[in-house]
Amino acid sequence: MRKLILLGIGIVIILGALFGAYIIIKNSNKPKPKFEKVVKTVFVETVKNTTVPIIIPANGNLLAKHRLELFSEVQGVFQSSAHDFKAGQTYRKGETLIKINSSEYYASVQSAKSNLYNLITAIMPDLRLDFPEYYRPWETYLKNFSMDKSISPLPVMDDEKVNYFITGRGIVSAYYNVKNLEQRLAKYSIYAPFSGVLTEALVTKGTLIRPGQKLGEFIDTSVYELELSIAKSFSDLLEIGESVELKTIEGHNSYQGKVTRINGRIDQATQTIKVYVEVEGKTLKEGMYLEAQLQAADEPNAIRISRKLLVNSSEIFIVRDSVLDLIEVKPVYFSPNDVVIKGVPDGTQMLSKPLAGSYAGMLVKVHQEKSSEMSQISDSISE
Repeated sequence: MRKLILLGIGIVIILGALFGAYIIIKNSNKPKPKFEKVVKTVFVETVKNTTVPIIIPANGNLLAKHRLELFSEVQGVFQSSAHDFKAGQTYRKGETLIKINSSEYYASVQSAKSNLYNLITAIMPDLRLDFPEYYRPWETYLKNFSMDKSISPLPVMDDEKVNYFITGRGIVSAYYNVKNLEQRLAKYSIYAPFSGVLTEALVTKGTLIRPGQKLGEFIDTSVYELELSIAKSFSDLLEIGESVELKTIEGHNSYQGKVTRINGRIDQATQTIKVYVEVEGKTLKEGMYLEAQLQAADEPNAIRISRKLLVNSSEIFIVRDSVLDLIEVKPVYFSPNDVVIKGVPDGTQMLSKPLAGSYAGMLVKVHQEKSSEMSQISDSISE
């Protein structure tokens, strides 16, 4: 009985093995699946070398070209102003910015004038007797002498004796003393040298002002300057008078500026040179941040491409007979987004958009965008 059972088990195992072998052999004879090779579509552009302008991007903050920092040279109480002396207040040319109380000093000026008048009056009898030919000019000077106006120059004396006589009586000394006092009296009033706006006000009416004290800041809002830092390699390419396009950060407004000054010294720390661009505009404000596009030079027989298309800093992909290839190029100028290159023959089909996983020898298909559009147009016309 045991032998029959073992024999049955052996027969079952043999039959299972034979059946498994049959299944394996049958499956191995099935044809292998065929996978179609995927050919990627690329966008190309036909190269045409032209003269490419080299544009240097730069940025900076606007500063008023004409500005006046207000300082006091005299002492007194802030008396009045043509308008409220506050930041943002506009003044026209010639209007009083600050008037300091000068009543005490004005009295000393009048005293000096009176002294001069008395000295001239005292010499008139002697002048009439000893130098009658010079009496008439001095008499006219006395008649026109005004205590409320600035004194006029003394009469010119050609005779040396008359000069000695006038100088010996202290008249010339008294005259220049009055002129000195008048010059200082004029400093009690500060007038606007141009139309503009007050950007800083450090005093108010009634404030005691001391010599050397800063009173505020006044700027001309019609003309501004933009200071730009340019790499020294492009300093020789820029010229005074060149037009510059300026834009705000948002790009909503654009302005036309002009290079007015180029610094002759290179910053040793940054190896850059300062360039100043003059610009006008009603919407401009001091401190506004602007981006400039400086046209430094023109590069002949070159093209401008995206920096993403540049491979290994000196190669680009082209398409030859539906196959990608790498060629050497000569980069001329790098900008944040673009690069100007030379050495690409005219008529070359160059990739216009980067292709992921691209390599030399890769089989590709050129995207026929223009031809498909033309076919759609022809089909619509036929319909």
